Amino acid sequence: MLRRYSVSLDLSQKACLVVGGGPVAERKVHSLLECGARVLVVSPEITPGLESLSGEDRIDCRRRQYRTSDLEGVFLVVGSTDQETINQQVAEDGFTRNLLVNIVDDPSKGNFFVPAVVKRGALTISVSTDGKSPMLAKKIREELETVYGPQYQEYLEMVGSLREEVIRNVQDPGEKRKILESFADDRVLGLLKEGRMGEVKERLLSAHCGSRS
Repeated sequence: MLRRYSVSLDLSQKACLVVGGGPVAERKVHSLLECGARVLVVSPEITPGLESLSGEDRIDCRRRQYRTSDLEGVFLVVGSTDQETINQQVAEDGFTRNLLVNIVDDPSKGNFFVPAVVKRGALTISVSTDGKSPMLAKKIREELETVYGPQYQEYLEMVGSLREEVIRNVQDPGEKRKILESFADDRVLGLLKEGRMGEVKERLLSAHCGSRS
């Protein structure tokens, strides 16, 4: 089997279709909404959670069986029904239209699957076993969640702001690289891992102030 090509998709304002209305479909809908997607759900029955999202106009919902025409204008489609024949039809229709297709219960039927993910603000860590063992990916994700705590979000927000200032204000390429590397040197990362954010901030600000001297 050929290796998968890992990507990070921009789904902002992209039309995404979820076929299915159960708890798994609801989780997929929430993950798509978090990425700014425009979500359409097609299913005769939907969970109370999806009903609430529809009532708040956060998603469009068609309370009926899937039709091929539902794919019109769609960028990505997720098949999440408990009926194999419908999921297969969703996959085949999506492939015909060169769409991104994920079949939740059987990733091999689609052309992409969603890895186990740890998110800390701008930091995203993905774990994939190419579909061979989702449970292993889940276990590794849980381990990573204990290693990379909430402090990484705060760190990246600060580094992102300081990095922009350095790139804008420091003209010498060598000096610029030195400062940027200091933002993620071993000492800073060690303090960060220990959750010592006060000391991390001090070191970042010290390096940044040196860029203005």
